[in-house]
Amino acid sequence: MTTIGERVREARQEKNLTQTDLAGDTLSPSYVSLIESGRRTPTDKALAVIAAHLGTTLEYLKYGDDGPNESRVRLELDYARLSLADGDPESAERRIHSLDLDVVTSQLRYEALYVKAQAAEMAGDIESSIGILEPLYADRESVGDFLELAKVATSLVVSYLESGDLIRSVDIGERALTALEGAGLAGSDEHLRLGSALLWSYVERGDLLYATQQASELIRVAEILGSPRGRGSVYWNAAVVVGERRDYERAKQHTQRALALMGEGDADRDVSRLRVHYAWLLLRSDPPQPEAALAQLDRAEGPLTLLGSAGDRAAIETERARARMLLGDSVAAVDHARVALALLGDQPRLEAANTLVVLGDALVTQHQVEAAAEVYERAANMLGMMSATRQSAQVWRDLGDRYLFRGESARAALAFEHALREAGVRSTIPTEAMLGNPLHENLSMKDLRTER
Repeated sequence: MTTIGERVREARQEKNLTQTDLAGDTLSPSYVSLIESGRRTPTDKALAVIAAHLGTTLEYLKYGDDGPNESRVRLELDYARLSLADGDPESAERRIHSLDLDVVTSQLRYEALYVKAQAAEMAGDIESSIGILEPLYADRESVGDFLELAKVATSLVVSYLESGDLIRSVDIGERALTALEGAGLAGSDEHLRLGSALLWSYVERGDLLYATQQASELIRVAEILGSPRGRGSVYWNAAVVVGERRDYERAKQHTQRALALMGEGDADRDVSRLRVHYAWLLLRSDPPQPEAALAQLDRAEGPLTLLGSAGDRAAIETERARARMLLGDSVAAVDHARVALALLGDQPRLEAANTLVVLGDALVTQHQVEAAAEVYERAANMLGMMSATRQSAQVWRDLGDRYLFRGESARAALAFEHALREAGVRSTIPTEAMLGNPLHENLSMKDLRTER
């Protein structure tokens, strides 16, 4: 069994401290040496001083994982993980919230808070998840735990992307990648997964050429050093880049390759999310393949109902709505779109804006023109609350096309102007000359309704 002395030595070496460093001004190096060799049993007072220097607890140094606080927290943490596996993030969050994490080791505290962040993300509360993950990122960075740093960074990259903050998403991802490569971990699953997630942010930022170059480099590294899972992650995200360049056939090939590598028979969250992306591609192929897309979505639904977030489940419903529209069933399309919006909640999300456009299209097909107009404007207002991205520019373009189709040229022009600005193309006409023009950037959809 591990002794107090062995735990003190292991913790000291993990901190890269000498016995003199650990002794400090309170103890003597010889006393620390006697403790580590097992020839002296420290008093609780001395052990508390050592624990404080090591950033751990007295209980852990005395009992290891068998201490009463450590044991209770580990048990509750195991139950919380089971709740996540059962698709019950609320139960997982309650279990973690009931724990006193100030009386356990920093490692166990980190594990508990990471599970809490996962629970918040699964429940659709991205903002709370980010609030937990940011301090964890700083903590893992400070202790040099690069593999866990990569896990936290990947979660942050995706969460910031979904919330529309591309600047922070890219900053976190690039900083963590640099740390991993500096630690000699290039080609590890964690490195490839993080690099792959970062490709999405480059695409949304409009850096398609750079994203393409990075995807090619990740594929090269993955084929040399990566596990099948790591290589699958790279091909999945490379498919996103190729898809944004409208090369849907090549994107489908990359996605099929990713499915084969990641285990086509496995029912986990990543494989199921990959199936949703495959359905997305099938709906944009020429010609579209809505029935094949629905088959992929059906296969993804079971695992994502249990393991996925509210956003994952909403993505299934949004793509089902698109597929039903292509099959001429606008009633089902409306139903699926409304289920997706209920899952996404009231927070501004790019996915919610996209879903609103799909809902508006379905309502137009049913000749509910005024209801469709209200839905389109909800999408426009939601986009106005978010940072500019390539995806939001595309949604503004979609809105413009729909207003133009309805003969509402003023609204269409304003939507196209928003699309151009969010894509980085701005007017060269002086501001003074724009006064009184309906495209002036201070005008809103509400202003245009008043003018009409």
